[in-house]
Amino acid sequence: MSYRPSPPPYVTLAQRRARAYKRVMISFTQPTVLAIPKGRIYDELAPMFDALGLAPQPEFFDESSRLLRFSTNVANLEIIRVRAFDVATFVAYGGADFGVSGLDTIEEHAYPELYVPLDLRIGKCRLSVAEPEALASHDDPARWSHIRIATKYPNLTRKHFAARGVQAECISLSGAMELAPMVGLCERIVDLVSSGATLKANGLTEIETMLEVSARLIVNRTSYKTRSSEVQSFIAALARARDQVQAERRRHA
Repeated sequence: MSYRPSPPPYVTLAQRRARAYKRVMISFTQPTVLAIPKGRIYDELAPMFDALGLAPQPEFFDESSRLLRFSTNVANLEIIRVRAFDVATFVAYGGADFGVSGLDTIEEHAYPELYVPLDLRIGKCRLSVAEPEALASHDDPARWSHIRIATKYPNLTRKHFAARGVQAECISLSGAMELAPMVGLCERIVDLVSSGATLKANGLTEIETMLEVSARLIVNRTSYKTRSSEVQSFIAALARARDQVQAERRRHA
């Protein structure tokens, strides 16, 4: 089965959904919930869903829709759409059986109720320490003993620096991290970085990478234990879809 780019939803959703019904590669015998993050990660995930024959209801693609829970063409499977930072929480506490979450969020929450069986190799970026370029020109991280740092990831940040014997005083922010050094909140930040363009535009530079990040499939451990056969079948099917999509992309690169 070859991968074909998804057609524009507003033109061919009906045809795409009809085709998907004819080639569904997964099945569930019990009600199952898959948590998907809001935002652009779905653009990378969609070709894998296409390869699986998985199609959400049309409202899933409607940006004006206020729905958060969606049926699919797979019997007993629903999709919920939540904030990226909350996917792990929904899965850990049983609100969803499966989820797609970045390694940054998984490591930050560190829920023991989560099983992380598959790297989807999408949504790649890194969690990095950054500071103003002027400071970086003469700063020596090896001499740090105590630092104040703004981040959305206080647990990861404290753990990272504690391993080096550095006390990290974390200021928790949900966004606009780059502003923190500008307004004197702190000198350094820990944030996700892709191209580094946002840092550069705000006079900051990366000085250390804490974690290489990609999206992972996560599973509620209770679901895994009680429905082992179905869960393992879904994991294997998604792994095959991932490999198929990425192989096709390499052929067309």
